[in-house]
Amino acid sequence: MSQPRPDSHVISHPGGIVRLVQLTDTHLCKRQGGTLLGMDTDDSLQAVINLVKAEQAQIDLLLGTGDLSDQGALEAYRRLLQYFAQLTDTSCWLPGNHDDRANMTAVADNSLRLCREIRLGRWQVVMLDSQVAGEVGGELGPGELALLEAALTAAADEGLYSLVCLHHQPVQIGCEWLDEQMVADADAFFAVLDRFKGVRGVLWGHVHQQIDRRRGDVQLMASPSTCVQFAPGSAGFKADAAPPGYRWLELCEDGTLRTGVSRVQGVLFKVDLDSGGYL
Repeated sequence: MSQPRPDSHVISHPGGIVRLVQLTDTHLCKRQGGTLLGMDTDDSLQAVINLVKAEQAQIDLLLGTGDLSDQGALEAYRRLLQYFAQLTDTSCWLPGNHDDRANMTAVADNSLRLCREIRLGRWQVVMLDSQVAGEVGGELGPGELALLEAALTAAADEGLYSLVCLHHQPVQIGCEWLDEQMVADADAFFAVLDRFKGVRGVLWGHVHQQIDRRRGDVQLMASPSTCVQFAPGSAGFKADAAPPGYRWLELCEDGTLRTGVSRVQGVLFKVDLDSGGYL
């Protein structure tokens, strides 16, 4: 029987359904009240958290899948801890292209925050770092691919199902400007996944829009940002008027993965729809 690696974390779970929530691309600024394309990202995150509180009675793990800060400020990550703590103390983070990994590490207050593998019941959640320093696009590289292979091998030995998370999209989504930023070594990524039948889902952020597809038995999922949304099918940068939201996931003992997206309703958010970008 394999043992969890040092960068793994086991969360005690009574069995049955494992319930996850994904909050992604929060883009918190250095100071509270900072804006992205005119939208107050603290205000929008709080509105999404209020929605989660109203809809989710239980959360076993909260996933923050990158671009948690807009410019990597320590102050943003400190506020993020407080926001996420409104929902649960069991939250795990990934860096996105806007994040500062060193500052995330400095603020992380326990071993779970930047953990690379989490086990809950019959499931394993793998957290992959697709950030490339100084670049907007993503890549995993040999180290992350080796981590993925080792984690999935351990899961296969234990009879666990796997959910794999990263920031950048590993597939084209039909937005030309975003597809230029997808994981550069996506073929190598899927070559690893294809060897392990226990993989049930791949989950990412970055694209600020909902995507639900299948690749064989694997569900491919992207989720709304908690702030500004990107318009689907756009050739160049284009913001969308859709409201902020989050994704919930239910991981069942038989390997079934149920999921959905919920968006804030009845709140007016300011957003500059004519902006040509924000990087």
